[in-house]
Amino acid sequence: MYLYRMTQDPLYAESGKFNMSYINYGITSSLIQNVDAAKGSLQVISPGYFELNADGSLHLSESLDTGFISAMKLRNIKVVPFLGNEWNQELGRMAMQNRELLSDQIAQAVRTYSLDGVNVDIENLTQADRDNLTDFVKMLRAKLPAGAEVSIAIGADPDGAYTTTTMYDNQAMSPYVDYFMLMAYDEHYPGDPEPGPVASLPYVEKSIQQALKQVPASQLVLGLPFYGRFWNGDPAYNGLGVSDQLAEKLIDTYHGVRTYDETSQSVKGTFTIGTADASVLLNGTPLPAGNYTVWYENERSIKAKSLLVQKYGLKGTGDWSLEQTAADTWDYYSLWLNGIPFTDVAGHWAQYDILRAALEGWMTGTGENRFDPDLPLTRAQAAAVLVRAYGLENTEVTGPSPFDDVPAGHWAWKDIMIAAQKGYMQGTADATFAPDQPLTREQFCQLMARILSLPQADSSAAPAFPDLSTDRWSYAAIAAMRAKSLVDGFEDGTFRPEAPFTRAQMAAILNRVNPRPIEP
Repeated sequence: MYLYRMTQDPLYAESGKFNMSYINYGITSSLIQNVDAAKGSLQVISPGYFELNADGSLHLSESLDTGFISAMKLRNIKVVPFLGNEWNQELGRMAMQNRELLSDQIAQAVRTYSLDGVNVDIENLTQADRDNLTDFVKMLRAKLPAGAEVSIAIGADPDGAYTTTTMYDNQAMSPYVDYFMLMAYDEHYPGDPEPGPVASLPYVEKSIQQALKQVPASQLVLGLPFYGRFWNGDPAYNGLGVSDQLAEKLIDTYHGVRTYDETSQSVKGTFTIGTADASVLLNGTPLPAGNYTVWYENERSIKAKSLLVQKYGLKGTGDWSLEQTAADTWDYYSLWLNGIPFTDVAGHWAQYDILRAALEGWMTGTGENRFDPDLPLTRAQAAAVLVRAYGLENTEVTGPSPFDDVPAGHWAWKDIMIAAQKGYMQGTADATFAPDQPLTREQFCQLMARILSLPQADSSAAPAFPDLSTDRWSYAAIAAMRAKSLVDGFEDGTFRPEAPFTRAQMAAILNRVNPRPIEP
């Protein structure tokens, strides 16, 4: 199945859209498990380590865990704690009045615990606090270590009604922050008597449009909800939050009905808990009997919102919160976030390699919304991919084609000529290239070892695979590629040198090699 070993840190992140996530609770092992479930889609994780004392000074949460921080470093994920006030206006105001000390304390904590910055999530202040908040952000930028990020969560303002009357002076803060995390959710909220979506598509898009009047797209991160809210007619319960996972569970447990609202591009579920039914716990409390309506997010609704990142050229996305994510979210999230339409690669072992290969322009699809990852790669396709990956498209081609089966009108004629001129690929026999013939695994290893100038392995060494003898023509190249951890065998230990080399395997190798353009 595999030609190479998967990595924990896919290089596609270098060229993909930014993605961060808040993470709010859980033991270390479960937090790490949640991060790993994201399958390399995260660049920043933001735990709730920074809290506030009553006087506005910093309180380090008991959840601060150096083991988790170290685990994230190993995964090349930045740890940027968020500073929250739990919607407590008095507490947030005290923090802003005591901002000189608070910023000093945050800067010291960042250094002490090898953190990567701070995300400011102070909410429910007023216009009277605008200048203090801006000054606080400016202080953080000046005091944090070089390379540490400063970001701020800002409220949604879809109608532009609060642009000059809220706590957020986004234009003034822009020079001091790495990005603004736009909280484009809670369109309906706790206590709201009428059920409705947490983040309808019109609400989200209008919020983006208003924010872009104040900050550049390159600084705007779209905040997405990985949760929903439910209503049962009881004011004490109306609008309470529920994770996407639990929303699905409730509907399934009580044999409810799901519908997709086309106008809001959101999911609506209805179910009834009978008096004799076993109750599901919410935050340790059994849900009472009654009729329920729940609005939440699923694959389709998240896709609709994430595509706005491409539409408006935003920096990327953030979400609240990682532990509430539905199980299948990360099978498709990065593809849609980055505008990759392939419908046949979600969940594929090479999904993130394919994503990066597409983002870099190394490989394209085979048709509308398809990549066909397991199809054999032809020799002509291999030549075209290598020429693109190494930035050789503008290389001057000299002389006639040396291959009778690659006339000047062939779609890959120039790519094949360049690959041959560079010594990347050779013909299969005198005057033939066999452009439509599948490339084999051993042929690929031979040409890649040549491109990378890998030292030849000792032919007297023990065979790398049981089906590969030391006197085989491709042995030295395969062994050299394996020595660099670029290739591996199948699950039964064999290499199968004559098996076709697939499109997914090409994406995987390119991701591992990480080619860069060279001089023509």
